[in-house]
Amino acid sequence: MTCTAAGNYIPPSAGEREALLRELGLNSAEDLFINIPKRCRVGELKLPKPLSEPELRRALEALAAENETPLFIGGGLYDHYVPAAVDALCSLPEFVTAYTPYQPEISQGTLTSIFEFQTGICRLTGLDAANASMYDAATAAAEAMLMAAVHTKRKTVRVTAATHPHIKETLRTYARFNGLSVAEIPFDGRGQTAADAMAGEDACVIAQSPNYFGVIEPMRAIAAKASETGAVPVAVCDPLSLAILESPGAMGFDIAVGECQPLGSPISFGGPHAGYFAANENFLRRMPGRIVGETGEVNGGRRGFILTLQAREQHIRREKATSNICSNAALAALRATVYLALLGPEGLREVAETTAQKAAYMRGRLEEAGVNPLFDAPYFREFAVDSILTGALPLERGSLIAVTEKRTRAEIDAFCGRGRSR
Repeated sequence: MTCTAAGNYIPPSAGEREALLRELGLNSAEDLFINIPKRCRVGELKLPKPLSEPELRRALEALAAENETPLFIGGGLYDHYVPAAVDALCSLPEFVTAYTPYQPEISQGTLTSIFEFQTGICRLTGLDAANASMYDAATAAAEAMLMAAVHTKRKTVRVTAATHPHIKETLRTYARFNGLSVAEIPFDGRGQTAADAMAGEDACVIAQSPNYFGVIEPMRAIAAKASETGAVPVAVCDPLSLAILESPGAMGFDIAVGECQPLGSPISFGGPHAGYFAANENFLRRMPGRIVGETGEVNGGRRGFILTLQAREQHIRREKATSNICSNAALAALRATVYLALLGPEGLREVAETTAQKAAYMRGRLEEAGVNPLFDAPYFREFAVDSILTGALPLERGSLIAVTEKRTRAEIDAFCGRGRSR
């Protein structure tokens, strides 16, 4: 059986099958199963007549269409449109088969794409440096926690209660084995975290905005309060939201982390995706993972790229390393890079604005149907309501609904017309 570059499979010809059987010393394909008792065999399958490839594709597409329903479930992963060019470019063998770029003289293509990813993340977050990506937002937040603990020599970490549960769980797992403790800053129940609830000598304060319930938090006040106490302020931000919201760097955060999935990756049953990690320059030498730097030729002056600012301990003396992350999610990060390049600043802003407008429209339609928001607070694409709705993400006392630019007015109206499910 042969696999083509396009992913299609071509079965062996009759001559190839005969050659294989001769090589195996068999007379027929039936002889391959001679050791299986006949009573255990299914017998001849009653299958429909064979279809050509176009006929089979049409049949499968018809079946898939029967299962297709609009997605209003968020909670960390979102159904944004992925341009066809993202798949086409990221499927090129030069990217798919590229080895880790330890040798810059033969890895300039990979190093260039990583450098562009870092550049895009820096522009979105308003921070000085970004690494080559992380595995996801949760591990990125945990690495930020560890970096802050080393930087401040403190043992307590504070996180806003409305941060995504997966992130909080990962923080506690990392903290447990690094001698740290994690405390939560209460969510006031009216729609925001009270910045003045912070106290004590914390290593860092981690705040997510938009938070798990879709609420845009008072991030400037949280960063200022954290800095007052000597803690490192860490923002967990959806990168798409940063096309229209103030950047973490502008609001006073030293570190920003998040999930890159909204930038050109499908939901894919939960992964794989990539996380991002950006920080101010004074944290540069403590940053986890790979960092690609720009350099130039001694004589010609042509631009080139190399892995830089990485202690060897991170790769070969793990017990002495500040971080044991020495890899990155290169292909998922590449998807984000291509997506950002295709859309540009204006296109990204348009996607974010359209998403926010459609979320506002849906929230209004739900209120008309008697479904009320849980929080009277600003939001971006996601919001919590007081009813359990079919097709939304269930919460302890309601549902979480996410709207992207892909959802049409007809899809939103149809969903809202169903009202409460119980």
